[in-house]
Amino acid sequence: MTASPPVPAGSNTVNPFLLADGAAALIDFLIEVFGAEDVPEARTLDTDGLVLHAELRVGDSLLTVADRKPHWPFTPALVRVYVDDVDAVLARAEKLGGKILTRPTDFFGDTLARFQDPASNLWWVYRHDPNAVQDWSQAAEPDEAEDWSSFTTPELEYIHSTLDEALTALTDPRKKD
Repeated sequence: MTASPPVPAGSNTVNPFLLADGAAALIDFLIEVFGAEDVPEARTLDTDGLVLHAELRVGDSLLTVADRKPHWPFTPALVRVYVDDVDAVLARAEKLGGKILTRPTDFFGDTLARFQDPASNLWWVYRHDPNAVQDWSQAAEPDEAEDWSSFTTPELEYIHSTLDEALTALTDPRKKD
């Protein structure tokens, strides 16, 4: 296996695919929040009028978005994105109906935050500090990975608890009261 297999121009080795109720609204949200660029020639509608395939460029990455069919199960995406300004991204997301799940927090020298978009996808938003020393040496060895209490911090506890709360509360948007 090669480290970077051949991919089509404009794609990466890993390209997330998001299904959502109201894909067009999610596309607009992602354009506003992340400055995503719509690839209009990729937009394809299914015979029922729902978005079958749409592509967005976010930085050097490609996101594919489609409408979820009424009989398909709810499958939220969990996506990690690196940005220049975490606070600005969160402010735009919240203004457009996103819910802040994890406020900006130090994470091994980087800044990490999370939000949930109106389609109930969860977004990890990072600002990487290239000068930070990311020391994972305190982490447990793979065969000792049962207990992280030896290296946890209040920041890591907060990050973990907000994720647990968000995933525990996650519900199909079609079933909200």
